Amino acid sequence: MSLSEIQKRSRENAEAWDTRVLDKDTGNIYKTLAIVSKRSNQLTVQIKEELTKKLEDFASDHDNLEEIFENREQIEISTYYEKLPKPTLMALEEFVEDKIYYREPENNPDAH
Repeated sequence: MSLSEIQKRSRENAEAWDTRVLDKDTGNIYKTLAIVSKRSNQLTVQIKEELTKKLEDFASDHDNLEEIFENREQIEISTYYEKLPKPTLMALEEFVEDKIYYREPENNPDAH
């Protein structure tokens, strides 16, 4: 799923969540938060890689003060990424909509 699709679905502001909704699949709010946290980290890496890739076009060996202030396209790209919903909110939305695949490790009494 692309970031633009996630952004379209995500809420713009943080809202209170009913904990019963969040722990209904896992039975434990802490497991839910661990799953959402891992997905949020994945989204953060994805966003950072995408932004870095787009901003590489603007990188130069010698920075000219005029180029820094006049590059509107670079500013627009940066502004777009600043306006994206926070990765945690995107991950919560995905979890509630059952769009996150997760699995629990099997309990192995021999493993420590």
